[in-house]
Amino acid sequence: MRYSLLITAVLFAGIASASSIRGIVKDAQTGEELVGVTIALKEEPTKGAVSGLNGSFAIHALQNSGVLVCTYLGYKAEEVPFGAGAIRETPAPLTIRLEPAHLEVDEVVVYGHAADDTEAGARSAERISPRVVSVVSAKAIELSPDVTVANVIQRVSGVTVERSRSGDGQYAILRGMDKRYSYTLVNGVKIPSPDSKNRFVPLDIFPSELLDRLEVTKSLTADMEGDAVGGAVNLAMKDAPARRSVQASISTGYNALFLSRDFYSFDAGAAAKASPYELYGESYPAKARDFSGSLIRLRAGGASPALSGGFSCGDRLLGGRLGIMLAGSYQNTYRGSNSVYYGATTATSDASNLPVLTDKNDRTYSEQHTRYGLHAKLDYRLAPQHKLTWYNAYMDLSEAQVRDNRKTDLSIGYNPAQGDCNLSFDTRFRLNRQSVANSTLKGAHRFGAGALRIEWSGAYSRAFSETPDNASVYTQATVRSGVENLTSVVTLGGADRRWEHNADEDWAGYLNLAYTHAAEELGAEVELAAGALYRDKQRGNFFNQYDFRPYDEGKPEGARSNLVKGVDWNDYSEISFMVFTPHGAVGNPLNYDASERIAAGYGQATVKTHGRRPLRLTAGVRAEATEQGYYLKYAIAGAPNTGSQTYADYLPSVHLKYSPTGNSSVRASYYKSINRPSFFEIVPYRILNEDFTEAGNPDLKHTVAHNAELRYEFFPRPSEQLMAGLFYKRLENPIEYGMLMQGQGTFYMPANFGNATNYGLEVDVTKYFYAFGVKANYTFTQSQITTTKLLSYDNPDPEASEKILVRNVEKTRPLNGQSKHVANLSLLYTGVRSGWNAQLALSYTGDRLYAVSRYIDNDIWQGGYLQLDAAAEKKFRMGVSLFAKATNLLNTPMVRYLKKQNAANENVAGYDRYRSGTLVRKDYYGQMLQVGARYRF
Repeated sequence: MRYSLLITAVLFAGIASASSIRGIVKDAQTGEELVGVTIALKEEPTKGAVSGLNGSFAIHALQNSGVLVCTYLGYKAEEVPFGAGAIRETPAPLTIRLEPAHLEVDEVVVYGHAADDTEAGARSAERISPRVVSVVSAKAIELSPDVTVANVIQRVSGVTVERSRSGDGQYAILRGMDKRYSYTLVNGVKIPSPDSKNRFVPLDIFPSELLDRLEVTKSLTADMEGDAVGGAVNLAMKDAPARRSVQASISTGYNALFLSRDFYSFDAGAAAKASPYELYGESYPAKARDFSGSLIRLRAGGASPALSGGFSCGDRLLGGRLGIMLAGSYQNTYRGSNSVYYGATTATSDASNLPVLTDKNDRTYSEQHTRYGLHAKLDYRLAPQHKLTWYNAYMDLSEAQVRDNRKTDLSIGYNPAQGDCNLSFDTRFRLNRQSVANSTLKGAHRFGAGALRIEWSGAYSRAFSETPDNASVYTQATVRSGVENLTSVVTLGGADRRWEHNADEDWAGYLNLAYTHAAEELGAEVELAAGALYRDKQRGNFFNQYDFRPYDEGKPEGARSNLVKGVDWNDYSEISFMVFTPHGAVGNPLNYDASERIAAGYGQATVKTHGRRPLRLTAGVRAEATEQGYYLKYAIAGAPNTGSQTYADYLPSVHLKYSPTGNSSVRASYYKSINRPSFFEIVPYRILNEDFTEAGNPDLKHTVAHNAELRYEFFPRPSEQLMAGLFYKRLENPIEYGMLMQGQGTFYMPANFGNATNYGLEVDVTKYFYAFGVKANYTFTQSQITTTKLLSYDNPDPEASEKILVRNVEKTRPLNGQSKHVANLSLLYTGVRSGWNAQLALSYTGDRLYAVSRYIDNDIWQGGYLQLDAAAEKKFRMGVSLFAKATNLLNTPMVRYLKKQNAANENVAGYDRYRSGTLVRKDYYGQMLQVGARYRF
């Protein structure tokens, strides 16, 4: 018994003399919480800990005193003695501050740590910005499931994405404002769009691994270009590091969609880059031998695995004066969708105003995406206060698509009870290539003690898009008593081949001056800034199409031929065609040149007070003059050959930031902005698309918007945040696309739909708990616009010959593209000691208006979309890590629908309602899995 008591006493004595120490490790200069710092006991090196996501650590079973040794790459090692006062019983944890290692080059200090690409650096950029901005760091991008900028941006509060046919994000929609209401910058310089018709830039062309950070600016100051109502997206590309850095990655993957069906492909190399018209001249009559038959040879089989790789190398030379960053990325993926699409028309023979289904289209899309990017950046310090930067980038995206469509006519010959219907088939072979190139030379100069700053830049950008030899083949068949009869080529229009390409070239010059005066007697600092911009944009667009008819060599030329599958041909490439339009269709208005010249200048003043509760006021005005015009290469009857628009705008802005504490602030802002029509929108064109006829509008006006915001920000730690804000926008002459009547036809075209309002609430939270983290944001948006609709009603006069009359009515609806509810939730795990990182990301976009109809209650809506993605990474020694990314795990379909239903649609066999409305389209994209390895030196 005495021995037991003695042992117990010894144990309690040991516990009393040994305890735990808790603390947090930060960057001594930025206050950033450092993740992955090794903290070890000097007297017992095997006993220690590694700092977690919030920089915290805990070491157990320590004696009452000792020395902690802290080591971290890019920082000076630090020894921190501790005594009895630092043990767990002390309420406040121990704070350790590490000094960055650095190189001194004369008076220039280049630090061996760059916070711009970290989460703490992103939060710091948001905190100190004079504007409302959301930043996604390179570290967050690397650990996310996303491989393109378009998919990354959907994680930002208030941002949704419009998806391509393959389900990938393509265009950003900021705060419920359609993609046209924002612009894209690369390193602060606006770039042109490769889109053949519009200004907005497809973000899926940019590989995400080339970025240092992604910035979404939601309020404009006078020194920013004023044509953004939703906001601006800036892609800050990789910068030269302070010391040599080498990174490489390689990965492969597969789309689960092709586990259950074939992947269809064709020989994209057989697509002729130029049409016969371009090769041989306007008078040359094209012949069948001028068109490759191998292009329309359909291949079916399994999809190949995806392959992606990236490499970057950066260093500083000449004693740190010269910085170099070279980076490249390559992605080859196989995507697609299974789709059902219903054609519908509004019944005008009764007063129901309800759509009637006219046809059902079962479609499969198979696409090979080849994406690569090249990035080079040099910076050179001429002197401590003078720096030159030369940036060059080239991005390229090619899409080889096969769309196979089976169309069932639901009107003529349709009798589901007897199994009768008429079928038509069309297969499209399309190669589209888009590229963006940019070269920018910048200079930054400070004079005196830095009070006077001059920054200038000259930029050349070129965006290019081509769809060469876009071929479609059309066949038909009948089904009688459930039996499909022989398939034959459509005799009047069996095929067509189309060439489209456009180039958009920008030359731009920027000049910014700023002078800072320290008014010490007032306890404030005053900055006066002014600047100017000039941009010359030239665009050229080419279109030509050749139509074909089947041709039986045994019949006279020009005679109709009924070529039957299995008898006359088995593959599309075996069909004999004659050229029905030997000179093509170059008279189309899609052959045009456009130009735009913008001259802008601004003046801005900023006042910053010092003290415990600093205040920052930024006010300015920007003037922008626009001259926009077009020239049709071929005259169109009833349409002017040339057209132009000239206007000037004065855009004031006021931004107030008040910081009641060191880690919180309140912002209030107002700015006026505009949105210009795209070049193609004011061209009086008409073109037949797969679902509708599209037309231009020469009378389109530019939009003017008034924007206001109130926002609260709280940063409890450098990597954490809580932000909540309200925003309001009033738009004059907003530009939206809708179905409108011109003459005797109905067209999908841009128009000014009166005035509109858009307002909402935005909340963004980031919180870390040692190894775990949560990122969540929610945006509520409500918009209103009142437009004229057509309403069918019964003629009150029973004797009248016209039983149904049509009149205009006023209808209030949301803006096109606006979703009321948008939410994101990401759960993070970082096991610093184990080397594991994991993320589960959920993204939800509520119902949004997709297309506006001229008939009441016939607008097309896109159903709510829920996407679940996941990513994991395991780090090993020597900078090697393995990673996996999985996207679209729920395989949620993308749905488009009409909110009302016509009882006549119940006769369609196999038709499903959607929310008691009319289903228009449903697409399934399949899950995507990617695994790979990453190396960092």
